[in-house]
Amino acid sequence: AVQWEREQQLSRSGSMEMTFADFVERYKSERQPRIKVSTCATKDNIIATKLLPWFGNRPLNSITTADILRWQNELLSHRNPETGKPYSKAYLKTIHNQLSAIFNHAVRYYHLKENPAALVGNMGSDRGLTMGYWTKSQYLRFAESMMDYPTAYYCFEVLYWCGLRLGELLALTAEDVDLANKTISITKTFHSIGGKQFVTEPKTPKSNRVIT
Repeated sequence: AVQWEREQQLSRSGSMEMTFADFVERYKSERQPRIKVSTCATKDNIIATKLLPWFGNRPLNSITTADILRWQNELLSHRNPETGKPYSKAYLKTIHNQLSAIFNHAVRYYHLKENPAALVGNMGSDRGLTMGYWTKSQYLRFAESMMDYPTAYYCFEVLYWCGLRLGELLALTAEDVDLANKTISITKTFHSIGGKQFVTEPKTPKSNRVIT
């Protein structure tokens, strides 16, 4: 009870002696209203599975660059028990970015002296990633096989020829389709997270667009 009381006092005062887990709750309450629901879900999963098990009980200001290095090495050595494959370089980079974002918040708003994750540097990379795509002939062959399923066929036609993301397609309503001018307006996107469904603004500001 005494320990719990101390942690609550540290959390309320914003002291950097509060545990990493307590600061994460403060970080989430201050950042989540500013970001999209889908982004929050991704952040929450990474925090719960990759950060809290390692750093959760540590005072925030006691986490060192050596701790970060050991954490990185643990993730780099991980192998999927079924496939034997490591985490992708892009995923490793995403995980590290989330840890660094939490420390940056502490530095910027709560006077933590420095960000140990930034001092160590990132792991992984987003270089060398290739985008899979269908050629026109491959798509036409696929589309022909889908013609017996009209709803699916027209969905794939819109996705392929108009370049929509899946969430953008699922968020379309009749008002978004202008048959007179032959355009589709993209103003929202659909998400399904944890069994709940959401319609939000598109992925980026530039995603708001009118497609011929």
